[in-house]
Amino acid sequence: MTQWARFRTETYVGFGILENDQILEHEGAMFEAPRPTGRSLAPDTFRLLSPCTPSKIVALWNNFHALAAKLGKRAPQHPLFLIKSATSVIGPHEPIERPAGYVGKIAFEGELGIVIGKQAKNVPPSKAGDYIFGYTCVNDVTASDLLFEHGDFPQWTRSKSFDTFGCLGPVIATDFELAGTNLTTRLDGALRQNYPLSDMIFPPHELVSRISHDVSLLPGDVIACGTSLGVGSIKDGVTVEVIIDGIGSLLNTLAPAIR
Repeated sequence: MTQWARFRTETYVGFGILENDQILEHEGAMFEAPRPTGRSLAPDTFRLLSPCTPSKIVALWNNFHALAAKLGKRAPQHPLFLIKSATSVIGPHEPIERPAGYVGKIAFEGELGIVIGKQAKNVPPSKAGDYIFGYTCVNDVTASDLLFEHGDFPQWTRSKSFDTFGCLGPVIATDFELAGTNLTTRLDGALRQNYPLSDMIFPPHELVSRISHDVSLLPGDVIACGTSLGVGSIKDGVTVEVIIDGIGSLLNTLAPAIR
């Protein structure tokens, strides 16, 4: 398994392979035959950024059997999704910012993210794996009180697309196997989610194929696979940690409101 990362030093932004807490720097394009530069960066010389810069995050709803059963929902016949804006994206250790003037609940959702490696349109299921570059952790943040603020039209995009509401990272893991792997989410260290990724209604290859028939997927785009039991709200100052073995730990703190 290889872990790809984007980073910032004091002078530039780059990318490479994270190995033993160091970055083995590469050049070119991450998704198009990247080349090693021969340089390595020590841990105290860089900070990690979001591992990709998607044109969009395609976020799934009702994609886990356990949560569907709790909510009394039937398994959908086709993936149910919304689009989160590219401007919502942040990386590990960056603060989640409360929207100006919003005092309502803010919810976390720990999710697995599929990172697209090349343009995908009308992809057959048998070929979907060729379009998956790797996987990352996602915290799909929501301004919950805005979602049903208007009785005639649920505000999915508005409530989920505020700046900093699309947390990604810490890396993109290639050759990741979700069988037997759980996702856990902790708030200030307290366990809030612990669910098997294998409980998905639509697994990754099927998601890529089906969604590519609806929306063209571009290199770096992320499909957030949906969440399961344990979603809740975050208080100001609380740190959310999404953990997937093989990918790592994504930490972000909800910054106190600016008065």
